[in-house]
Amino acid sequence: MKNYLMLAITASVLMACSIDKQEPQTMLYPETRMDETVDTYFDREVKDPYRWLEDDRSEETEAWVKAQNKVTFDYLSKIPYREQLEKRLTEIWNYEKVSAPFKRGDYTYFYKNDGLQNQSVLYRYPNDGNIENAKVFLNPNEFSKDGTTSLAGLSFTKDGKTAAYSISEGGSDWRKIIVIDAETRTQKEDTLVDVKFSGVSWFKDEGFYYSSYDKPEGSELSAKTDQHKLYYHKLGTPQKEDPVIYGALPEEKHRYVGGSVTEDNRYLIISASKSTSGNRLFIKDLTQKDADLVAVITHYDNDVYVLDNEEDKLFLVTDLDAPNKKVVQVSANNPTPENWVDFIPETEHVLSPSTAGGYFFANYIVDAVSQVKQFDKQGKLVRTVELPGVGSAGGFGAKDEETELYFSFTNYTTPGSIYKYEIESGNSELYIQPEIDFNPEAYESKQVFYTSKDGTKVPMIITHKKGVELNGKNLTMLYGYGGFNISLTPSFSTANVAWLENGGVYAVANLRGGGEYGKDWHNAGTKMKKQNVFDDFIAAAEFLIDEKYTSSEKLAIRGGSNGGLLVGACMTQRPELFQVALPAVGVLDMLRYHTFTSGAGWAYDYGTSADSPEMFEYLLNYSPVHNVKEDVEYPATLVTTGDHDDRVVPAHSFKFAAALQSKQTGNNPTLIRIETDAGHGAGKPTSKIIEEYADIFAFTFYNMGVEKL
Repeated sequence: MKNYLMLAITASVLMACSIDKQEPQTMLYPETRMDETVDTYFDREVKDPYRWLEDDRSEETEAWVKAQNKVTFDYLSKIPYREQLEKRLTEIWNYEKVSAPFKRGDYTYFYKNDGLQNQSVLYRYPNDGNIENAKVFLNPNEFSKDGTTSLAGLSFTKDGKTAAYSISEGGSDWRKIIVIDAETRTQKEDTLVDVKFSGVSWFKDEGFYYSSYDKPEGSELSAKTDQHKLYYHKLGTPQKEDPVIYGALPEEKHRYVGGSVTEDNRYLIISASKSTSGNRLFIKDLTQKDADLVAVITHYDNDVYVLDNEEDKLFLVTDLDAPNKKVVQVSANNPTPENWVDFIPETEHVLSPSTAGGYFFANYIVDAVSQVKQFDKQGKLVRTVELPGVGSAGGFGAKDEETELYFSFTNYTTPGSIYKYEIESGNSELYIQPEIDFNPEAYESKQVFYTSKDGTKVPMIITHKKGVELNGKNLTMLYGYGGFNISLTPSFSTANVAWLENGGVYAVANLRGGGEYGKDWHNAGTKMKKQNVFDDFIAAAEFLIDEKYTSSEKLAIRGGSNGGLLVGACMTQRPELFQVALPAVGVLDMLRYHTFTSGAGWAYDYGTSADSPEMFEYLLNYSPVHNVKEDVEYPATLVTTGDHDDRVVPAHSFKFAAALQSKQTGNNPTLIRIETDAGHGAGKPTSKIIEEYADIFAFTFYNMGVEKL
């Protein structure tokens, strides 16, 4: 440990001398021990010299983390305008944020953050009252002194008299569930513990369904969790007596199991998945004692869920033989696919439907922006909802008895606003518009389509100040994800204001692997086609350079989680193309990702190194940890992760940073910033978010040669 700390101190002294002069510097990093670990895959040996960093409970790993953070934070603190950026981000962030209201029982609830509170506070007022008389219902800022314990979920009984809420401590995916009397806010029973990847779905006011894994052997933050189970908790009984409703059979192993009760308390819906794509679906009639589970679909070659029911008529959302999704209707008495009847047929655009006030709202993605249509219970089109502009709209959901709903709208230059929508008439009005220190009229976004390596057209939205000169000198941040059927639609980022107002260009590419164009677009970026995603991102960078938005010397790439993999793969494949690389909480060791926590569930997108010699070789060919080479000058790199990330364990980032530091040629720094008491991202306190963005932007500006802002 002393050796680590002495090296860190020495490195910080050297950097202090050079950063102030804005001169290249020779980086001295903490020593990272290399061991002799070798794995054999299909008769091929692969070295893994940093295997010891996977042990998140060892003193050696703890010492390494402290030493790395010492070097990183010393470097960042010497950037002349780093404090200026944090001050500006704090100013931008300091505005009131209010959510759409929702009714539960006799009260209307909403979330509000006064501006810089670490966690948003849940308020309520009587349905016959008004918002000015709202009082605090739950204040997560009181859960812990440092704001690192967050409210992770909330569910009420239908009458609104009882609530169950879950909390996350230190950003972990492991949760605790607390049941309270909603009127008095007093706890009703012992706290449920060791709950993971779960909602809370009430059956009447008697109890609720929730999901979890058996507590793993070894570290709960990194050990494999492989069999998800659905439980039922009856109020007033000990958690240890909660019966397993689904998932107890070892021969039917599922990594994700969820249960939900229909709004009329008639059916229990169970979804069981082996990976993040594809599921089996079952229903159980809760009005019949000891009713059996009835299979709706028993294979995994589809994603399907129950959207709504009308007595024994079910409305299902499915991509079975419909890659852009559709809504079908079927009797619960005979619910298998051969009996499905199209209700909202598939179109050329990807569908994401919801229900409110007895109607269906079909939210379509049209070239990465929203289009919303309203249908009645007979499937007849009522109207196309008029939206405030071109961007992302969401939240078209409400109880059947409601007459109004609230939806959100945002894009890259429009802070998220809430609109009230009258369900029968279709009239809408602005309900909440945040007052933020930002003038959207000074900026513009436009969508372009560029050509990837194999000729595929890929959309990208580029945002910047109006009148920007296309001279190849603009500081540019390129962001991407490209995986898990997730769509990147336009949304406003408070943090990005600090980038844009300093002349930065912000570009978001809608890569294959995402869901912008349905299942086919997703599948085109999975397994043995994953390289398409990286090619799409590289082509986006080349387009920005060719069109004179920027140059390689002024281009940064950023992405998180699967997007961290994207950045890691692209910077190791084309290191000369980028000046700065910012991989966040990334999946970076592609040979071992499936051995940690629930990582095996990502195999639909990635495949695993155990699948076949061909899949192993393919993964090895792009795995960032395994493709850092000697004598290569990589971009200036700031790896970011959290020590409580139990989704993409920080060992990925540790091993990648260690490999880069040992092999980097030239003067570009390779640093890793490890946030303490933070996980994959959800629930992170405002104070930590602001500090992290100040560090990321300062590092990026500085390594693009910016002397002052």
